Amino acid sequence: MYKISNFKRKKLGIFPTPFKKLQNLSSKFNVNLFIKRDDLSGVGVGGNKIRKLEFLLADAIDKGCDTVITIGGAQSNHAMLTAASCRKLHLEPILVLKKRGVTDTKGNLLLNNILDAKIYFIDTDSTSEVYDEAIKLSEELMKKGKKPYVIPMGGSNILGTLGYINCAFELFKQADEIGVNIDHIVCASGSGGTQGGIIAGVKLLDKKTKVTGVMVSPEKDFEKKISNLVNGALKLLESDICINEKEVVLKDYVGPGYAIPSEIGTQAIKLLAKNEGIILDPVYTGKAFGGLIDLIERGYIRENENVVFIHTGGIPGLFAIH
Repeated sequence: MYKISNFKRKKLGIFPTPFKKLQNLSSKFNVNLFIKRDDLSGVGVGGNKIRKLEFLLADAIDKGCDTVITIGGAQSNHAMLTAASCRKLHLEPILVLKKRGVTDTKGNLLLNNILDAKIYFIDTDSTSEVYDEAIKLSEELMKKGKKPYVIPMGGSNILGTLGYINCAFELFKQADEIGVNIDHIVCASGSGGTQGGIIAGVKLLDKKTKVTGVMVSPEKDFEKKISNLVNGALKLLESDICINEKEVVLKDYVGPGYAIPSEIGTQAIKLLAKNEGIILDPVYTGKAFGGLIDLIERGYIRENENVVFIHTGGIPGLFAIH
């Protein structure tokens, strides 16, 4: 079996990210609640995409590309972090974004302007239509002699998934060092690569830890998409392990819709801030942490179990969305 170190990687982030117990909330809810601070990954305003971009941008450079195109919503944290990482590696960033939600120059769009990323807005709700536009733009740039590299939504493809296999390895090493056996890992699941990588990492380490993704956007056949990412990454590493899509655990906390704040998410943002001094965002981590608290209160996570919340970043969204 291949090691992840066999794959080319551009070191962008500051790793390992902190792993800490949330003492106050652990006492409040009678569980051992920990947080993995991937919001402190060290590029831009931080976030989970940096782990994926280390592999994706290494691949872009290896293929001789000079321009990187990616897609997302108007306030996409992935798009902003791609732009920031490209600037660090002397690549030209181009962002193809849905013309939906907050398109004013605030939040991540303000940061994109500071990073001098070229932005194209597409008037659609469809992710596939935005991706098609990115491919079309890529073809136009190639005719002009450029060498573009297209990254999908959230950096969630098989190669990008390696970033969160790495995160799982890092997390379990940190937990072992303090004698913690992790019962549950909970994270926001938007494009699937973060949850997929963690599932694959758990399988490779032969752990019994349950991985639960909190859905923050409505997705069709999402279990299948994530299982394909898991199996693709495991195959890339030449592992014989394979999972069934029924093994992918998802909980729906989308609320009113993608990028629309929910009551449970807003309350979770306030809860973590007031009790631990840690800030979440309204699009991903607020809903995910709200889902986690609800799952504790419903008994899905039992008293005294050890549960880890992956803080995936996205803080600029807090300054764009009411």
